[in-house]
Amino acid sequence: MLAADYPFLDVLWTMFVFFAFIIWFWILITIFADIFRRHDTSGFAKVLWIIFVIALPFLGVFIYLIANHDGMTERSVKQAQAQQAQMDQYVKSVAGSGGAAAEIEKAKGLLDSGAITQAEFDSIKSKALAS
Repeated sequence: MLAADYPFLDVLWTMFVFFAFIIWFWILITIFADIFRRHDTSGFAKVLWIIFVIALPFLGVFIYLIANHDGMTERSVKQAQAQQAQMDQYVKSVAGSGGAAAEIEKAKGLLDSGAITQAEFDSIKSKALAS
């Protein structure tokens, strides 16, 4: 009979407050991460921002968002690009040259163009399949 004591609109309001609280902490963590990620400010300025955000949480966060929204975007984009470049480099290093299939394909192209003979193609193909 607990549901009878807790009306539907109270449930919706509780859910709204709960999710607003989660969003608030998400924004707060994002701001702290951005403060520590910045290279264009001194350590003293970072400390002042942290104190401001802790002492006056809502006002501090809103002022930081208004004052630094462009910089936050640029830093996030640079970080995403760096991560993408690192991932691309890793994939290229792991993938190598394409393996045996790529070597056979190149040899087939050379055979079709007349640059190598059938015997040379068979030799390249057997070496590629052996490795």
